[in-house]
Amino acid sequence: MAVPWEEYFRLALQEKLPAKIPEQSVDHFPPVLRLLEKRQELVDADRGLQAQKEVFQTTRAALKERWGQLEQKEQELKGSFVRFDKFLQDTEARRSRALRRAAQERLQADRREAEALRLRAQFEELQRERARLRCRLERLEPCARLLGRVLEQLPEFQEVPELVARFDGLVDMQAALRLTERQRLAELEEARARLQRLRDAGQSELLGQGQRRVQLLERLEAARERTLRWESKWIQIQNTGAEKTLLLGRTRIAALNLFQLVCRHKTHPPALDIEDTEGQLEQVKLFILDLSAMLASLGQAKPTPAC
Repeated sequence: MAVPWEEYFRLALQEKLPAKIPEQSVDHFPPVLRLLEKRQELVDADRGLQAQKEVFQTTRAALKERWGQLEQKEQELKGSFVRFDKFLQDTEARRSRALRRAAQERLQADRREAEALRLRAQFEELQRERARLRCRLERLEPCARLLGRVLEQLPEFQEVPELVARFDGLVDMQAALRLTERQRLAELEEARARLQRLRDAGQSELLGQGQRRVQLLERLEAARERTLRWESKWIQIQNTGAEKTLLLGRTRIAALNLFQLVCRHKTHPPALDIEDTEGQLEQVKLFILDLSAMLASLGQAKPTPAC
């Protein structure tokens, strides 16, 4: 571990300076001599430090040179390792490239063999197609001659392909018209089926409406009968109510007359409202009870006749 310059000089100065000045020197030497002595000690210490500094510089230079040599050797070793590693990498790369090249060559050979087989099969297929086209050409040769004669009779066409294109257009138009006709027939059949369904639904709706009309007429007749029955009951109730009202009026008048008769026989008649029929009947009841008790007491007090 490197020691700082300041720490090194401080340690060297402490070694050069005396640890402690003897006490007896203070009594024997004057201050000027002590100062000169101290200055001489400082000069000697400075010289010693300078000498040690030169030695340290020399040692440091030698160590630095040694470190430089070691670093150079280390760099050379690193370079050797790098070159060796590169040599190994190059060798591995060349080996890998050789293996890949061999694999690619094998793959290319397989591909060329497969391509050769494909081309051979394609050549055979082309030969078969050629034979088939030759047979077809021989078979269509009369048609070609016929088309040539037709082309001579139709001056509006210059070449056979125009005539064939015209014929193909007519065939396509005929197919399109047939397709349109089938679509229109399908739409017509669908419209007929929809119309029939609507008719059936209309008939069912008419039948349902007729049934509902009959049910409503029956409910109307039943309602009329109930209305007549309730009207007759209402008239009967009104008549019964009138009779009951008349009887109630008569009863109230009879009760009032009885109450007035009772009040005539009483010294202090009770003050009741003219509409208080129940109170009036209660007073009549009490008067009849009193009268019955009185008659009963008179019958008991009557003497028995002699035999």
